[in-house]
Amino acid sequence: MPAKKSTASLPHPSHGDVASISWLVRISEAFAPVAQDVIQRFGAMSCKPLGTEYFWIKTPTPDAVRQSDAAVFVRWNLPLHHTWPCNPSKTDGFLDKAARSLLQKFAPRNPQAVLIGVLNPGSPDRYFKHLAANLQDRALRIFPSLPVRSVEEQDPLRETLFGLVGKEGLYCGMAGPRECNGFFPGGSKFMPTSGPDTVSRAGAKIAEALHYLRLHRPPPGDGARWLELGACPGGMTSELLHRGFRVTAIDLAALDPRLHQHPGLAFVRANVADWQPGERERYDALLCDMNGPPRESLAHVIRLSRSLVPGSIVVFTLKLPRVESVSAPLALRDEMLAAARRGGLRLVAQTHLTCNRHEFTLFFER
Repeated sequence: MPAKKSTASLPHPSHGDVASISWLVRISEAFAPVAQDVIQRFGAMSCKPLGTEYFWIKTPTPDAVRQSDAAVFVRWNLPLHHTWPCNPSKTDGFLDKAARSLLQKFAPRNPQAVLIGVLNPGSPDRYFKHLAANLQDRALRIFPSLPVRSVEEQDPLRETLFGLVGKEGLYCGMAGPRECNGFFPGGSKFMPTSGPDTVSRAGAKIAEALHYLRLHRPPPGDGARWLELGACPGGMTSELLHRGFRVTAIDLAALDPRLHQHPGLAFVRANVADWQPGERERYDALLCDMNGPPRESLAHVIRLSRSLVPGSIVVFTLKLPRVESVSAPLALRDEMLAAARRGGLRLVAQTHLTCNRHEFTLFFER
């Protein structure tokens, strides 16, 4: 049986290949061991690594990335309509030339916004962060009036001009935020993970999840009642309370003492498997980030989702075993989705959040 072709052996993309579709895809470093397999599943004809988590690939069809079963491994994607491989720091007049190119190529398509990010957001070198900000500012000054000036105001279905810049050059394209899988270039939204009131970094995960959810539907409204399974030590609980939600938190272990007196919190120290809400108890959302066998965790979610009001949201973190292949996590994901459907939960979205490690975040509606 012939060996799989490594992406290292694929040719680099070229401008002359008009029969293919050019993409920028982001695969988290958490999935680096299987990134080549993911890209092969897209039928990539060429591949070039960019930055720390990005790949410039070409596929034979326009739906090869987004409709692939492996798309959940891709944090963010962008069809590339303009590429300028260069070293911006050594290119005379880069800012002016890049801004004029964007105006010429994309202004006729009437983007709702122009958003420029960086290919290596974790780098301590701030040069490219300043360059991205300056290029975005320059483009905003020369483009005709844009209907959206801030990331949070974007229509998820309307096209935005996204661009990423780094020492490898400038890569841009037009797509709606929902299609790209994020409101920001690269999909990332910075979430603070430390501070005097931070219980744990898990708070950033639910904050990012609620931001991401807006791509697909409104999040729960002010004062909504959340049921949280496996809440200890309370990082997510704290974030939900900070946002004005009411939380019923269930865990055998104690919550952080800083949460004890919060008026919006009802803490039940119990094993989730043994706990049952009152007959008339109803919740607007359910959150499960439990560590443990994912089949057991989902079974608890399905059982307790009977106490959700119609249209409620469920945020479920699917913990993956050691990720050594693409097929095993996908098989587990498919099994979980089938069980959720049988339990009356409809899939709204699935993604790998920036704050996730070896896990997917699944969003359901009751």
